[in-house]
Amino acid sequence: MADRIQKVLAAAGLGSRRQIEAWIAAGRIHVNGRQAEIGQAIEGTERITLDGKPVRSEASTKVRVIAYHKPVGEICTRDDPEGRPTVFDRLPRIRGARWISVGRLDVNTSGLLLFTTDGKLANALMHPSRELERRYSVRILGEASESTMETMAAGVVLDDGPARFDFVEAAGGDGVNRWYRVALREGRNREVRRIWEAMGATVSRLIRTGYGPVDLGRGLRRGQFRDLEPAEVAALYDSAGLAPPQHRKPPPRGKRRPPRAR
Repeated sequence: MADRIQKVLAAAGLGSRRQIEAWIAAGRIHVNGRQAEIGQAIEGTERITLDGKPVRSEASTKVRVIAYHKPVGEICTRDDPEGRPTVFDRLPRIRGARWISVGRLDVNTSGLLLFTTDGKLANALMHPSRELERRYSVRILGEASESTMETMAAGVVLDDGPARFDFVEAAGGDGVNRWYRVALREGRNREVRRIWEAMGATVSRLIRTGYGPVDLGRGLRRGQFRDLEPAEVAALYDSAGLAPPQHRKPPPRGKRRPPRAR
């Protein structure tokens, strides 16, 4: 099925649509040897080059999805004018594609971040209509009463509208700190912290432990990543309402025959 070239290349992770449109306008992208046009329809099987170098479209690129354990102090942007570390600094380098973050975590939050080379998957997972569950471990100063937890599950009013946890439960703790497990299905800015703050609680630590069907797990240390298992990738596509990509196999290489004896 044909689609616009900037959409196909953005979905393959080559760049944002705006970047790709700028490259096309500058004459940097060619399709089957001819200069590309903005909005040009392609099937994804054409030979596409950027500055004379072949690039892979979504149809020919193997999709990759990884889980990354974000440490506190890293920001979710590619380039920071202040020179702070970003979540992209430790990711593996890939050719002909780029990593796309599925959502964000604020600088003081650690835990699970998903990255993929499939733009369609990333966009679908982040779309509010999917209502994918985000799970967190929260440490607060003090202890929340049963009525406080019930209120957060029923809903509180924030400055950008009502918000609630799908569940909230105590998870132990010593001294002045107590841990809780919570989940919600929205991705608003600092929403978990703001719900607790609306109840007068101070969050001293926040860790995302799960996103949709994928869990952070115990074996992935801060600053490390892992490729998702095939079953996890399939579950993500199912949660996003998408069919898993069908990767084309490269044609077999022909064997050079020895010259005939004369």
